[in-house]
Amino acid sequence: MLYVIGNYNNFIDKLLFLPGIIIGITFHEAAHGYVSHWLGDPTPQNQGRLSLNPLAHIDPMGFIALLLVGFGWGKPVMIDPRYYKKPKRDELLVSLAGVTTNLIIAIIFAIIQILIIDTGFAYSLGASWNVINTIIQYIVFVNLVLMCFNLLPIPPLDGFSVLTQIFDLRKYDWYYKIYSNGFFILMLLVFIGALDGFLDKSVTFFYYNIMRAVLNII
Repeated sequence: MLYVIGNYNNFIDKLLFLPGIIIGITFHEAAHGYVSHWLGDPTPQNQGRLSLNPLAHIDPMGFIALLLVGFGWGKPVMIDPRYYKKPKRDELLVSLAGVTTNLIIAIIFAIIQILIIDTGFAYSLGASWNVINTIIQYIVFVNLVLMCFNLLPIPPLDGFSVLTQIFDLRKYDWYYKIYSNGFFILMLLVFIGALDGFLDKSVTFFYYNIMRAVLNII
């Protein structure tokens, strides 16, 4: 699975982004594996992907690329839909598992951030709160970026898999041409900045609405 978070040149920013990147990628990929496993597919377990150990899900080259240029990839979770009782439904659930998990993580850390502030615990943390607060904000931000990016209807992203199941795209000849060239199309769109506007607006929309909802609840 591919990820894009933008290019942050400041070394300190890169360090503060690390928890968000590691958490986001690990839980995203693990979610694919666990859901596929729960639906009867032994493939993720056989490949050691039923784990929250980041080493099981982070591709070294993809991780370095993500830090250096803001575009990278994790180890894709292999699945075998032949094990599913309802292949179309179950493959759809597996496709949605990663982005749904990223959204849940963003909401959880938004709640944590607000609770720390509202309970006054932030004051007891002193100057360290500035660092902790930034890390939490980055965790929320990164997970929202991963969610929005992976929902793009471009192979090999989850969004394309979702559309494939809903509209049964495999029955069309053009599906295989697009799928085989999807990575190069995606790379081109990323590097010419064609996705920046969509990601900025989408992440901003989700971020402010999540924070507003959390504030109203708490």
